[in-house]
Amino acid sequence: MSEYIGHLINGEIHNDDANVQTVFNPATGKPCAQVGMASPETVAQAISAAKAAYPSWRNTPPAARAQVMYRYKALLEQNQDTICELISREHGKVLSDAKGELARGIENVEFACGIPELLKGEHSRNVGRNIDAWSEFQPLGVVAGITPFNFPAMVPLWMWPSAIMCGNTFILKPSERDPASVLYIAQLAEEAGLPAGVLNVVNGGVDVVNQLINDDSVEAISFVGSTPVAEAIYQKASEKGKRCQALGGAKNHAVVMPDADLDNVTNALMGAAFGSCGQRCMAISVAVAVGDQVADALVSKLKPRIEALKVGPGSNNDNDMGPLITLDQKQKITHFVDEAVAQGADIITDGRTKVVPGYEDGFFFGGTLFDNVTPDMTIYQQEVFGPVLVVVRVNTLEQAVELINKHEYGNGTCIFTRDGEAGRYFSDQVMVGMVGINVPLPVPVSYHSFGGWKRSLFGDLHAYGPDSVRFYTRRKAITQRWPSGDVKDGTLFSFPSL
Repeated sequence: MSEYIGHLINGEIHNDDANVQTVFNPATGKPCAQVGMASPETVAQAISAAKAAYPSWRNTPPAARAQVMYRYKALLEQNQDTICELISREHGKVLSDAKGELARGIENVEFACGIPELLKGEHSRNVGRNIDAWSEFQPLGVVAGITPFNFPAMVPLWMWPSAIMCGNTFILKPSERDPASVLYIAQLAEEAGLPAGVLNVVNGGVDVVNQLINDDSVEAISFVGSTPVAEAIYQKASEKGKRCQALGGAKNHAVVMPDADLDNVTNALMGAAFGSCGQRCMAISVAVAVGDQVADALVSKLKPRIEALKVGPGSNNDNDMGPLITLDQKQKITHFVDEAVAQGADIITDGRTKVVPGYEDGFFFGGTLFDNVTPDMTIYQQEVFGPVLVVVRVNTLEQAVELINKHEYGNGTCIFTRDGEAGRYFSDQVMVGMVGINVPLPVPVSYHSFGGWKRSLFGDLHAYGPDSVRFYTRRKAITQRWPSGDVKDGTLFSFPSL
């Protein structure tokens, strides 16, 4: 009998098993659990629980909320092995990679512990005669988050710790492909002392998402996923008058300059392109080589390294790369590679036929490298989200920047160079939200904020960090005067001013 994964509503596990979906272990290709897909009644119960918990939680002193977060951080650290095993079992990523993911999530919990400092608002005395003014950051109410499969622990921790520290209550809809770690992490929050109903987890598909968007009790939506879905969610939420931030897809370029240390570049690209089997929104999928000599040398260094990748189950830390999450994802990436070959790209290493002994039914795909890819090819234009790196050749840094700026996505990018002038020019001119200079994965730390430009982000504010406090609160400006009983004001018809 497979494990059943339910929902967390009002502090209790809710079993809604009328409709279930199979969760697979991608390393074996075999079912490992059944996840309940929430009915409309179950989603409504979660919303009701969040609404009921809101008044009391809103009025809980921020310092008391922070104490829950401090205890929660300790529980995450104490239980990291269990959490990472659940991530690896359902997602497939190597355990060391899962631990890195969890560590970055814990950083966001640490940031949330300090949010009382950012909720203080501003105060001015005597803005007019005997008039004081101040501002407050007040919570929105019930808010919801929809998170992707590729970071089942980290991305939820981008959202709900900040949201609840601002005084909101939260409904989390994780990916139904790898829900076990999400539910476990949410239960740890209850163990840390989070009151029932403040955090609720409902599993399900697009029908659950639509219900959360359409329900008037839900004030804001956070989403991370593909661009078509992000754009649709942003449009629907905006039409309903809701606050929304929707992070979409990416096509991240790494520019390799003639003066770059190619050994260091190769090391960086191997991790950035093939870590987590390329299933990262910040993965480098395009290497832009400035000059044919750079391209030839880079390809010659990458080829043997990619062929030597250790591919196998994520439970073995000796492996460099685990499987893709589903068979559908494997078939999708196979189609991308097939099409690139048909369109004339030079395939240098081919991962389509990768088989791991003892795991023949697993969803494995080997590291793949293309050279002489051109901007008109599908594999350059679209997000592949797999272990595929393409090399595009240009003649100058200016051409590289122009190439990147023409792409519809603007999530992350980087440049490898020893020239400070080139690095400064690149960071100033490139139209991308997150830029690295000799840093292949420029993911901001928790006390900054994460987000791309162009069709990689829909909404005005980035995720986590200071922007999260602005997203999950609204400012209220208060102006106050206490006139003395002896002084009577006359009627003033002109606009008040100093």
